[in-house]
Amino acid sequence: MTVRVRLAPSPTGTLHIGTARTALFNWLFAKKNSGKFLLRIEDTDKERSKQEHLENILQGLKWLNLQWDEDLIIQSERINCHRQAIKKLLEEGYAYRCFATEVELEEMREAQKRRGEAPRYDNRYRDLSKEDEANFITEGRSYVIRFRINDEERIEWNDLVRGQMKWKGEDLGGDMVISRRANSMEIGEPLYNLVVVIDDAEMQISHVIRGEDHITNTAKQILLYKALGLRIPEFAHTPLILNSEGKKLSKRDGVTSINQFRDMGYTAEALTNYMALLGWSIPEGMNERFNIEEAAELFSFKRVNKAGAKFDWDKLNWLNSQVIHSWEPEILYESLETIWAKAGWTIPSRAWGIELSKLLGPSLITLQDSLKQSEPFFNEPELKSDGIKQLESEGAKGSLKALLEELEKNPWDGKDIQIAKSLIQEISASLKIKKGLIMKSLRASLLGDLQGPDLITTWSLLAQIDKDKNRLRKSIK
Repeated sequence: MTVRVRLAPSPTGTLHIGTARTALFNWLFAKKNSGKFLLRIEDTDKERSKQEHLENILQGLKWLNLQWDEDLIIQSERINCHRQAIKKLLEEGYAYRCFATEVELEEMREAQKRRGEAPRYDNRYRDLSKEDEANFITEGRSYVIRFRINDEERIEWNDLVRGQMKWKGEDLGGDMVISRRANSMEIGEPLYNLVVVIDDAEMQISHVIRGEDHITNTAKQILLYKALGLRIPEFAHTPLILNSEGKKLSKRDGVTSINQFRDMGYTAEALTNYMALLGWSIPEGMNERFNIEEAAELFSFKRVNKAGAKFDWDKLNWLNSQVIHSWEPEILYESLETIWAKAGWTIPSRAWGIELSKLLGPSLITLQDSLKQSEPFFNEPELKSDGIKQLESEGAKGSLKALLEELEKNPWDGKDIQIAKSLIQEISASLKIKKGLIMKSLRASLLGDLQGPDLITTWSLLAQIDKDKNRLRKSIK
């Protein structure tokens, strides 16, 4: 059997990390088994589906390098197939028209609540005669279509994550609505559980891999597969991603969308690495830092946990820093150049930008950290308290004045850093002051602070764009 799996997001919001993790597990399983990873957009909710959300989902998957293997499937374009399946269920007695009004349903729910019962439909229109049904339609009453669920039915499947699963029909809330309300003899808009079954069968999906919040849907869908005579795929229900309180991660927890992680400066490699660790226990001896191709070689649902996985920012930050630190300066520059351009900063040359990337790289946790750290190279910095204190210390301004005088007599283009080192050594000897005083004062003058990257390289880069001498002049006033 050829493994065929799918991701089926709804374009009613941006690509959430939970959906992205589901996409990753599907992709890993497909690659591990030389199968196909497919993408279907479930856009039947026309009121909430937006084109910008669809574009966000597609862009997010591409950015994560989770490319699908066949043409994109748009669910709404298959509505005729869904209606044909409902028609078949009606003709064969598996489904019926339910004329319960919203008022009736609300009264039923209130009565169940008073009795302390779990809410469920009581199947009151299940056994209407043809004559009564015709009379209701003549009266202009609208209806939904429901699928019959036998309370005595037993539903079982072997879940690839959770093992043997058993459900009773009586626990599924009564007969299931499979199409929205309609009038006359029309079939209303088909609903989720029905259309998913039809589309998965048509796409020859072999394994349905999705979050554990779909377990109840799986029990219902298995009944539909059987009624329609379709092959039932295998199922794997993955654990939810939880917040620090152990509750399902949601928008209330702040950052949840993939585009937000990208905008914060997280890399695709680190994020996919981390998502894989959210619910999958790596084999013994495997390093926690890996790429998705390496993960695919070893991926198995036997090592996917049943319990929810708590989101850990510290772990993500560590992985992201490890990825950034492993990049060659040329690769890092490609990402930082985009960030600098958005900030309105002009890079004097590619070579200069690569050198700045090389300087900043070891201290970056996210790519966005480069904004704060690189700003002094584009804009004149404000003096911070430590910098002010340093420049007011004894000998500080004198050492900077001596440096400036030497630079004006013998201009330095910043290329040969040995010149800078020799100049500091000469000033230290001539003024009989420690090199440390000169270097701290120089750092305060150039960066406005006593913290920052390697001083000599910093000075070199600023000298190359003629931004060092003016800062020295201001510091000695």
